Amino acid sequence: MLATVTFTPTTPEPVTPDAPASIPDPLLTQGWLDLAFLHWAMDPSEVAGLLPAGTVPDTFDGATYVGLVAFRMHRVGWLRLPGIPYFGTFPETNVRLYTVDAHGRRGVAFRSLDASRLVPVIMGRGVFRLPYVWSKMAVRAEGDTLTYSSSRRWPGPRGARCRITLRPGERVEEPTALEHFLTARWGMHNVFFGGVAYLPNHHPRWPLHRARLVSCEEDLVAAAGLPAPAGDPVSVLYSPGVPVRLGRPARPAGIPTP
Repeated sequence: MLATVTFTPTTPEPVTPDAPASIPDPLLTQGWLDLAFLHWAMDPSEVAGLLPAGTVPDTFDGATYVGLVAFRMHRVGWLRLPGIPYFGTFPETNVRLYTVDAHGRRGVAFRSLDASRLVPVIMGRGVFRLPYVWSKMAVRAEGDTLTYSSSRRWPGPRGARCRITLRPGERVEEPTALEHFLTARWGMHNVFFGGVAYLPNHHPRWPLHRARLVSCEEDLVAAAGLPAPAGDPVSVLYSPGVPVRLGRPARPAGIPTP
């Protein structure tokens, strides 16, 4: 359910490089590895109508952002069970927007999530109502260069594709305020149980590296209903990854779902 916004959020929570709360009893565990973060600035009015009802665009110095994030999902596991090595391990590329809700909780909203395993795609779409799509994908390393590629299979638009090549550089000892804003996201907003819900996550502080973008050919952003990016991304980062815990979705009032 998408709608234009008719509320004014409370003051957003501060952006913190460390997770604000632990998740001792996770709903899901997983690893996010070899991440490429590409971001373009957008006017908030261009994305407001694409967000879940009950959220507005989160902004930094008056701009909001669309992120194209490619990585390797590693060993997704339910509850405290061991992560699954095959079906729970796959490349993924998502298109995401930046959100804040009426309670001031900052998060992301996904416009698309391409993944190479059909079973997780079906689970993600059916259980979590996330816009997962099945794609042919690969992450390849050659020397100090990483290439992420995808071509969409189902449900479409068939053939929507992405190919990112970057070269990680020096470790970021102290990320800028914008880099924290784009990466330190401790939850996602999504339609769940008939209304917008907030799914928290917890992981160690991001180990970030600035990266040189060698090439980027993609139409996933436009396929997600957003204006095609104009020019180079304003931020290109790489991370070797983090272990992640996801908590149970919270309803708009902040009450965890059963």
